[in-house]
Amino acid sequence: MINQSQLPASAFIDPRGGNKTAVDQLAQQVLQLLLTHLQTADAGSPLPQLTKLPVLTEIPHTPVSESKILEQLQTILTSSMNTAHSGCIGHMDCMPTTFSILGEMVTAAINNNMLSLEMSPLFSRLESALLQEFATLFGFDTQAGGIMVSGGSLANLQALAVARNVKFDALQQGITAQTHQPVLFASEVAHTSIQKAAMLLGLGTSAVVPIKTNANSQMNVSELRYAIENAKQNGKVPFCIVATAGTTTTGNIDPLLEISQIARQYGLWFHVDAAYGGALVLSEKQRPRLAGIEYADSITFNPQKWLYVAKTCVMVLFKDIATLVNAFRIQAPYMSDPDDFINLGEISVQGTRHAEILKLWLSLQHIGKIGYSHLIEESYHLTDYFIQQINKRSFLEIASQPETNLICFRGVPAWVSKTKWDDWNADLQAHLLQKSKIFLSLPIYRGSRWLRAILLNPYTDEKVISRLFDEIDIYQIQRELLIGNRKQ
Repeated sequence: MINQSQLPASAFIDPRGGNKTAVDQLAQQVLQLLLTHLQTADAGSPLPQLTKLPVLTEIPHTPVSESKILEQLQTILTSSMNTAHSGCIGHMDCMPTTFSILGEMVTAAINNNMLSLEMSPLFSRLESALLQEFATLFGFDTQAGGIMVSGGSLANLQALAVARNVKFDALQQGITAQTHQPVLFASEVAHTSIQKAAMLLGLGTSAVVPIKTNANSQMNVSELRYAIENAKQNGKVPFCIVATAGTTTTGNIDPLLEISQIARQYGLWFHVDAAYGGALVLSEKQRPRLAGIEYADSITFNPQKWLYVAKTCVMVLFKDIATLVNAFRIQAPYMSDPDDFINLGEISVQGTRHAEILKLWLSLQHIGKIGYSHLIEESYHLTDYFIQQINKRSFLEIASQPETNLICFRGVPAWVSKTKWDDWNADLQAHLLQKSKIFLSLPIYRGSRWLRAILLNPYTDEKVISRLFDEIDIYQIQRELLIGNRKQ
């Protein structure tokens, strides 16, 4: 055994139980600190205001006492975005399920590596089996499958890399021999990870042809068809269409069925970025909103959003898992090669990877399809109530008709110059956070500032929404009076 005389007694968990008392005490203190924070989350603010780091950043020469570390951990908890707060409704960052928190702890403790079957014998097989079931939920058949990655951007990168390699036989030769620029097509409001993927794949961001959207932020299929024809006439080589099921700013869903038909007509890879909206496959009532997704060649889905699994938890699915293997696999000679299984590190954009699958599996076991379906339906009921409140106020407008539980709206008061609307909404955002402890994000959409609410938190209810709009009314009256007084 390595001499550990210079280390704290609880630096590691002794596999022989030699430091059980010290480790148990420390673990209980940390867990209690965390539970107290989460169970009193509404007493704080959704978004703390920091001007400087509240903890020491120097690497200490000697070990810091556990009591001091616990003090700093308390500061870290209160200084972080408070996603458990019922008024934290500005981003797609939700409070995680209880079992995904506990599962993360178990995964970290076991510390298996998803690089190979040998390094993660259970988790590798569990991931493949569970993702095949998700593929079935999306309408794929038995030859489908996928892998998990650390983030939606990596999932989109993986899918587009496979699409590129299939179209241009680029696994070994790359695309340097191409005399005409490869291009792909995505909505003008598609996630920026599509452009990042094009850059990383050697295509350049100019390879992403933006397609205009309609009033509801959905891809215009006539514009898509025109863009494909125009690209071909200009000597470019179309190879992929990316549709979005749940846009980042407004939550809208592209017409997947129509887009799939165009992709089939032109022989293009069809990828659906369903990072957010993919959760609808667990709701029988809302599932039809994804009609056409079953014709995709690949799908990105993030359970870390509407399935409430702790970050990160993302999957990329392929209609034919053999296509992924043939177009992407790089075998690693330093790993054993099982006869009945392909090491996941050989077919993933990542090598060493955390076993994200456990917290997803645990959450699914604990909540089940019926529980998730109920959560989704409740989100829609709350969304309807939110829209009713907007419609009651003539000085508010929505950016698009919501198709998920995401509402993008803004104030457009007639007594304020249009050039000042952005300032009015930015001030309203700050007012809401300060006065009602409700946080809305402030994205730029179609050149202007809008307020965005994402109704994910299971503890956000009609009372929270009513409090939000009561405070909007107060702000509106105060500002109108202030402007009126200035004119006198």
